[in-house]
Amino acid sequence: ISVAAAAPTYPPGSVFCASGATVIVDVINPSTGEIWMDRNLGATRAATSSTDANAYGDLYQWGRGNDGHQCRTSSTTTTLSSTDQPGNGNFILAPNSPNQWRSPQNNANLWQGVNGVNNPCPSGYRIPTEPELNVERITWKSGGGAYGAFGAMGRSVKWPTPGYRDRSSGLLQSVGNRGSYWSSTLANNNTPYYLYFQSATDGTGGIQPAVGFSVRCIKD
Repeated sequence: ISVAAAAPTYPPGSVFCASGATVIVDVINPSTGEIWMDRNLGATRAATSSTDANAYGDLYQWGRGNDGHQCRTSSTTTTLSSTDQPGNGNFILAPNSPNQWRSPQNNANLWQGVNGVNNPCPSGYRIPTEPELNVERITWKSGGGAYGAFGAMGRSVKWPTPGYRDRSSGLLQSVGNRGSYWSSTLANNNTPYYLYFQSATDGTGGIQPAVGFSVRCIKD
């Protein structure tokens, strides 16, 4: 079930990639009642297939805003940030433990809830929690994996496989084979959770914040 597009209002100072601000089209999962944006942040359309490059969108380091680092070809730097807003659009490489783009880390204050710091979503939307992503994932079970994520059995919410950006090299990996989507939820060790799927496999897990993953916004 899709709802007509609305004019997007993004956080002040947002930097957009070649496609400009992501258009808002609401889509409802009838099994859960949750309302999602129908496309990833940075995508020009909802996915027409699991490997639709126009639906891949941007790749965010966990907890960062729309500062330009999320563009798939943004420059890289090895200089970690001492603040929540690095002040540049570089993808920050963090090959060494604890693999954080910020030093010292400040995960507990980033992307949390409606008022989360650095929320990259448009007004009225936010980063989903791990339970919200997991409930969404459970509705895929006819087929599972990338097939179920895209929309098996005519599902309305379609999740493509944009790959991810490596935290050590900044290179794109597993494009067209894997989907990795951030949640706002932190594990007990302060590591953020994410949703993943590929082939016939899917689940949620924790990973270091410096990797670049997709963002799909959910309505407040």
